[in-house]
Amino acid sequence: MIALEGIGIHSGRRCRVTLHRIDGPVRFRRSGRDIPAAVDAIIDSRRATTLGADGARVGMVEHLLAALAARSLWSGVLIEASSDELPILDGSARAWYDAVADLPEPPAPPEALRPARSLRLTAGEAWAELDPGGAQLCCGIHYDHPAIGEQRWCGGPARYPELVDARTFGLRSEEQALRARGLASGANLENVIVYDEEGPLVPLRAENEPVRHKALDALGDLFLFGRPLEARVSFWRGSHALHAALLRELLQATPEAALRP
Repeated sequence: MIALEGIGIHSGRRCRVTLHRIDGPVRFRRSGRDIPAAVDAIIDSRRATTLGADGARVGMVEHLLAALAARSLWSGVLIEASSDELPILDGSARAWYDAVADLPEPPAPPEALRPARSLRLTAGEAWAELDPGGAQLCCGIHYDHPAIGEQRWCGGPARYPELVDARTFGLRSEEQALRARGLASGANLENVIVYDEEGPLVPLRAENEPVRHKALDALGDLFLFGRPLEARVSFWRGSHALHAALLRELLQATPEAALRP
């Protein structure tokens, strides 16, 4: 058993998370109810990915799931949460990545899905693509901010660990609007890269840290398919909602391939 504790970035409430090595698929436990780490458990994709089942819910799951993906841990983990939102910790997946490494040896990864045909979705200027081929994740962003601008990151499973240090980020100009909606209550300079008009208010860990974090989010959301994807997955101006839409499209195209390990 491994435990971590911190505040939720949106709720501002403290949450204790306990990781257990168990048999069966990856799942969350909240208020005594189990919530599968699965596409069909997604109930909200606004600003974070939230899963729910039997009246229980847990949000901000993508960073922890990205850590599992980077470690290739596809089953055998129970995540018990004391609140409806997992802690943001330092805004990255580093603490989760280090913690899951201390779990007992898990089962071998399931066989990867190798899609036979391409998929493409668009949402305004954003798009998502999945193409047959070797496993690769590519993400691109564009912000009308001189310190961010256009950035791209592309890599395969061997490079996924380099994403875990990338922190969530936001614009100071959006802060009041977010707080008015009851969001970002727990955000501060210790868990978010805040950009004012001139640039980031804290030092970056990498020049392209913003797009690395977007790739981290995508990696965590893609974990909800339940098995590795032997395919090239690309997002331009991606979002949790777009990630979920691509997963649902893929599930519809290959329902038999999403059986839980």
